[in-house]
Amino acid sequence: MIPAVLPTYNRAPLAFTKGEGSWLTAEDGTRYLDLGAGIAVNALGHAHPALVATLTEQAGRLWHVSNLYRIPEQERLAELLVENTFADTVFFTNSGTEAAELAIKMVRKYWYEKGQPERVEIVTFEGSFHGRSTGAIAAAGAEKMVKGFGPLMPGFTHLKFGDHDALRAAVTDRTAAVMIEPIQGEGGIRTLPDACLKGLRDLCDATGALLVFDEVQCGMGRTGKLFAHEWAGVTPDIMMVAKGIGGGFPLGAVLATEGAAVGMTAGSHGSTYGGNPLGCAVGAKVVEIVAEDGFLDAVGAKGARFRQGLEGLVASHPEVFEGVRGQGLMLGLKCKATNTDVVKAAYAEHLLTVPAADNVIRLLPALNIADEDIAEALARLDRAASRVKADAA
Repeated sequence: MIPAVLPTYNRAPLAFTKGEGSWLTAEDGTRYLDLGAGIAVNALGHAHPALVATLTEQAGRLWHVSNLYRIPEQERLAELLVENTFADTVFFTNSGTEAAELAIKMVRKYWYEKGQPERVEIVTFEGSFHGRSTGAIAAAGAEKMVKGFGPLMPGFTHLKFGDHDALRAAVTDRTAAVMIEPIQGEGGIRTLPDACLKGLRDLCDATGALLVFDEVQCGMGRTGKLFAHEWAGVTPDIMMVAKGIGGGFPLGAVLATEGAAVGMTAGSHGSTYGGNPLGCAVGAKVVEIVAEDGFLDAVGAKGARFRQGLEGLVASHPEVFEGVRGQGLMLGLKCKATNTDVVKAAYAEHLLTVPAADNVIRLLPALNIADEDIAEALARLDRAASRVKADAA
């Protein structure tokens, strides 16, 4: 018999009843140190006092009115994002998947308005993840996501990650856009070098193609900059954001330059829930906190401390770990042992991590994780690695 909840997830046998900071409490009262943060969603940890207060205050005033009317909270969050990024304009969604759908529409409408409606091809990359809608899986093209869901949306060219010759051949003056994650999350914490991001910007400028960054997982302070592309000193034309921007509240956005958004006029797109007062009030508070002086510097310092400890773990357990990847507090441990075995061993140490492709485990803690919690996480990962070795003996 099928369960009441559609069985599309292989869930761990854990359920939590309370969260505080970087810790979760299970039904039996056991406390777990959370290095997943809801897959990079709980950017400020669980039950952050400022977010709880903002949510409670807004919930007592107004939840939803629809986009038939002006929404001051939405305007406030949009202004904050425009003030702190490359963007001139913002559309709010409920998720990263919805942001991906709009980004695709925005690219194609741009070329339609430019009088080149045939210019629809979007270049994407192996290992990418842009969501689970039909458009988003067509963009990624991975067999595990698209199998059985055809026919797929046409108009995507899929390239191998890091194949520069194929990229130069694929991106021409007939290409609509290049869509890429500056750091692949689901793909195994694979970072695109700064030189490659700069090269992509130059290539798009030379051909007229739009450059679209998917910063759903790597954005909102996770790398020590507000957005990961800032390390390379380049800007996109369009950017997808979600996960951390709501601090746990379902919220996403598409940010764009005025030029890239030229086709998105009244009636061209919409969302019933997107940008509602409740979500945008919380999102504005998240952006305010992450953009405070010193916050991102602290993320960088914590990330460096964590990475140093992880390098030590790799050296101590060469049978289990192969190396460390990532930037800031978006880190990955490339495993020699099966990554899911490491995740399960961490459960036994009351530690939560997230598996990814390429035999990697992701470490995506709250951006404000305490230094003592980093030290505790390293100790628990050390014990988990010892468990894996003992089980393999």
